[in-house]
Amino acid sequence: MTLNPHHAVYVGSFDPPTLGHLDIVERGAVIYSKITVGIGINPDKRPLFSPEERQQMLQGLLAAFPNVEVKCFQGLAVNFVQECGGGVMLRGLRTLTDVEAEFTMSLANRTLASEIETVFLMASEKYTHISSSLIKQIAQLGGDVAEEKLKDFVPKQVVSPLVEKFASRT
Repeated sequence: MTLNPHHAVYVGSFDPPTLGHLDIVERGAVIYSKITVGIGINPDKRPLFSPEERQQMLQGLLAAFPNVEVKCFQGLAVNFVQECGGGVMLRGLRTLTDVEAEFTMSLANRTLASEIETVFLMASEKYTHISSSLIKQIAQLGGDVAEEKLKDFVPKQVVSPLVEKFASRT
């Protein structure tokens, strides 16, 4: 199978989708003719949102981009990239800690699938502090101001579902 170097695949858990994730997809959609957003399903993790919920949210958030599709997958990311026919694994970097972890992962991926190139996009400065754990803490512990504060971290369409998840747990 020949992989398309103009087709990038951006994988992650997207639990929840953040403004940083959207920034990487939007910028990647300008560079590549096709972007596949792959929602990884890890049976060892207990995500806040189901794969279907994450897929539905991302499809709605990315509907304005005709060259972007959203799929769920299990297993190795490089296998998913190959199945999609993508020649590029797109990754976002926020901090130096990300660089070290992504470097190690890229070396492993290159050993597993040398025909796939990994391309990194630096997060826009205003999103470098965003992490899913921070977002979940704000949603869980932010009280009456959680919804307003979350708008700085996640798309407005994600705020209510996020707050509702924690409200239903109490």
